[in-house]
Amino acid sequence: MRRSAAVLLFSVALASAGADPLAVVPYKVAPEIPDALHAIEPDQVRIEGWLGARIDANVRGRLEVVDTVPLLAGFIAKPGDQPWIGEHIGKWLHAATLAWAYTRDDALRRKLDQAAAQLIATQEPDGYLGTYVPSQRFGLYPGADWDVWSHAYDMIGLLTYYRYTGNEAALVASRRVADLLIGTFPAKKSILAAGTHVGMAATSVLEPIVELYRLTGDRRYLDFARYIVSSYDEPGGPRIVQSMLADHDVSRTADGKAYEMMANLMGICDLARVTGDRKLLLAVLNAWGDIVGNRLYLTGTSSTQEAFAGDHVLPNDRDSKIGETCVTTTWIQLNLQLLQVTGDPAYADQIERSLYNHLAAAQNPRGDDWCYYTPLEGRKQYDKDITCCHSSGPRGLALAPTAAYLQSADAIFVSTFETSQAHFMVGGQPVEIDQQSGFPRAGRAVLTIHTPGPVTFDLRIRVPEWAAPLRSGDEQYEAGWTTLRSGTWKDGDHVAYTFTLTGSTIAGTYANLHHTAAAWGPFILAADTARNPGLSSLGTLRLADGAAPSLASSAGSLSFAIAASGQPSLALVPFADAGATGGEYRVWLRDAR
Repeated sequence: MRRSAAVLLFSVALASAGADPLAVVPYKVAPEIPDALHAIEPDQVRIEGWLGARIDANVRGRLEVVDTVPLLAGFIAKPGDQPWIGEHIGKWLHAATLAWAYTRDDALRRKLDQAAAQLIATQEPDGYLGTYVPSQRFGLYPGADWDVWSHAYDMIGLLTYYRYTGNEAALVASRRVADLLIGTFPAKKSILAAGTHVGMAATSVLEPIVELYRLTGDRRYLDFARYIVSSYDEPGGPRIVQSMLADHDVSRTADGKAYEMMANLMGICDLARVTGDRKLLLAVLNAWGDIVGNRLYLTGTSSTQEAFAGDHVLPNDRDSKIGETCVTTTWIQLNLQLLQVTGDPAYADQIERSLYNHLAAAQNPRGDDWCYYTPLEGRKQYDKDITCCHSSGPRGLALAPTAAYLQSADAIFVSTFETSQAHFMVGGQPVEIDQQSGFPRAGRAVLTIHTPGPVTFDLRIRVPEWAAPLRSGDEQYEAGWTTLRSGTWKDGDHVAYTFTLTGSTIAGTYANLHHTAAAWGPFILAADTARNPGLSSLGTLRLADGAAPSLASSAGSLSFAIAASGQPSLALVPFADAGATGGEYRVWLRDAR
């Protein structure tokens, strides 16, 4: 069988880690709203290129080397040194499990096994798996507003670990946590009283509770999930579902806290899928539409001061504390859910926007440190502290491979332009796709199929607005999913295509009126003082009339040039790379007016 070098290396890498695909634990409960698309598992895809480098840096620079001792310390010696210290080990388990599934790295697997075992060993006889002393637990006493929240991340981490490793102890521990919660709420107190932000911190446990139901089929967990949703409508509750059905305004729902609300929206979406309750799904879709229409930055994030602001209130400066990394990550997760359940490429477009811009901008390119907030102008503040965002960001990048290729009953969906490889099973037969691409410097790529025998499927690709029109042979395609070829494939068949990849500008509105942002394909660009020595001020700089960015380098890191008034040209870099050396940067630049 003929294979490209890239596909051969990918296959060899899989073989060295254990030739067979991961035996992912299947769900026992089939969804009442079947997914339109299924993301393939992390071990079946390899992303190279610009995004692949960021994914790899996340694994090598953060997940493989993170010190788990302080993440576990609060469980071993209670209380922890933060009220929410318990969330961090669960977030690491979630991200590191996905990273291990992607890399199949033995050292990372050993670290996972050790950390999971250490966490499970701290569980108390009644199922408690937190960091609070007995007199301050679950909001039954003052000062325990983040206890249920931390247990939610215990379960998210342990259930992810269970799904990809089959470790039964992780499932048992998660069930014991859930059983304790069921015995506590509402018998002893409303779950709303166990979490801050109008109860949304505690009710975000909905997501792992639904996941536990899907994995076990135990209807007690489904009943508890329904109780959580009903609690929204208790006096003084957040009314998340009813507000989204009636008002469609996330900023006026509960206290507008963006991270906690979207964590609940993910659980609501999951519950809609397993129960078939389309009102729940509609509530999530309405929230998504409001965020995109009124509260989304062009870099793929939301929130100021950690909350959803008013319509089109999108400040750029550091003091406004914009783009909390937890919000960016949860936004990616929510879009990945909606992409699978609906198949609508609009959700994939949002994932792409966030990955290439605000999420990557929050990550130090080395992969080790993260920003809590990431302004569109000023300086980046990477930190090494144990924060919610430092733990959340790696989860977003660990999910990135699962958004690159998807599958339906009769089609394979390509949702990346990066050089990449992916494995599928189609009609019981293995299929490998090798994509060799000029992205992000040139708009051309070739998709080659490798299969031991003839196999029939549609090959579809997502064309975002910036890449349209896409051309293959004599055909031209506009934005959306497009079928490159249908029918029977044999080994070595390939499809070549070209797509639009050029510089563009975006006119500012509202607070950015008379300003312009520059873009290259999916990348939002920024001016960085470190790339423009001698530049006195970014604030007074004006772009030349009709200016558009052009590629300034053919190799190495991405850099661009754009005409500016009073100087030959201005150097631009992706927002994701801007400020990485400590310099000042700016996305929105004054236009010629």
